[in-house]
Amino acid sequence: MLSPVRFARTAAWDDDVIVQELCAEAALAAVREDGDVDDVLEPLLAARSPRARSAGVTALRRAGRPGRALGFLADRSAVVRACARYVVRQHGTDPLIWYRQVCARAADPALPPGAAIGLAECGERADAETLRSLLSHSAPAVRARAVAGLRTLDVTVVEELRLLIDDPAPGVVREATLALLPSAALLPEAWLTERLSARRPRHVRVAALRLAKAGGRVVRLPVDAERGC
Repeated sequence: MLSPVRFARTAAWDDDVIVQELCAEAALAAVREDGDVDDVLEPLLAARSPRARSAGVTALRRAGRPGRALGFLADRSAVVRACARYVVRQHGTDPLIWYRQVCARAADPALPPGAAIGLAECGERADAETLRSLLSHSAPAVRARAVAGLRTLDVTVVEELRLLIDDPAPGVVREATLALLPSAALLPEAWLTERLSARRPRHVRVAALRLAKAGGRVVRLPVDAERGC
């Protein structure tokens, strides 16, 4: 029989999602019996697997350490963020206040990207202005999550997001493309055609082609693109 610590470490590092889930459950069940949590929780909280991290975060409430869950409100995984919000709410803390405070620091280079999408996940349409302030953040991941947040809140503005199709970060352009797809027919054909030019970065050309097709356009490649220049 494996020890709770061994179960926790296996859940944290095994690549099989079923093993991760079963071992995390076994580790936490054993903790409930003997009450020794530190050596079990830490591997789970530091795990690569979102399943293992979410199990560890949820267990923080039972372990009487809900304050630790604040550090996971901006986790890269949606399921971990949701578990963290559950734990802090049970402790009487409103995660929305935390998200608003963190995202208000638009000039902070260390702002965690997960805070932007987390704000959208539990926020209101009025929080769109805060997310818009992050569209020019220095970190590409923050800009990308801010775009995803605007899409989540369904408050995208076509003219605003058009500018992000020229962003140097492919991740930002992918998110902006997803947000613009429902409005692709409204995009100017000349603007799309110019972004299909071979002079443009590949991720911009891919975005323009995807948007052109979504808008039902007959794609006319620029001369330089046709010549492969």
